[in-house]
Amino acid sequence: MRIPSRQEALSLIRKFTENDRMRKHMLSVEACMRFYARKLGEDEEFWSMAGLLHDFDYERFPDEHPVKGAEILRALGYSENLIQTILSHFTEKSGVERTTLVQKCLYACDELTGFIIAIALVKPSKSLLEVDVDSVKKKMKEKAFARAVNRQDILHGAEELGIPLEEHIQNCITAMQSIRSDLGL
Repeated sequence: MRIPSRQEALSLIRKFTENDRMRKHMLSVEACMRFYARKLGEDEEFWSMAGLLHDFDYERFPDEHPVKGAEILRALGYSENLIQTILSHFTEKSGVERTTLVQKCLYACDELTGFIIAIALVKPSKSLLEVDVDSVKKKMKEKAFARAVNRQDILHGAEELGIPLEEHIQNCITAMQSIRSDLGL
């Protein structure tokens, strides 16, 4: 059982995901997971691969996500720990409860990154540099803005992670700003 290299993971994403926004979402979650691994003294490669691969199967198998992705990763001989971590970000579908710090972090970063990108896209410069904690908290109150983003998942994610919401938002903004050129933001 092994962890894929970043190049292997990117190749898998290119194979299964054509949508550029979805690819950027996975890059965003990867950056946040790497940030948290570094901050918490955890395995950066493992955490970042969980973030990068967590939605690779969604576009092709939306009704079977993330279970279908787990099957594909198992067939490739990837670590069962990595697979269980990815399955845990969608407990409702997979039945895998979040019990480890990496699992809780993946869940906490998933919805928030999409929301931060949505906010950046409505800024005049379309830049992550204009996004701050206050703008995220303000937009969270606007139900019409980015309707598909589950605000409860954002709140619950920070709570599960055991980090104040404002700090979690700032951590994710900081992580995403570090790859803003890759995101085109």
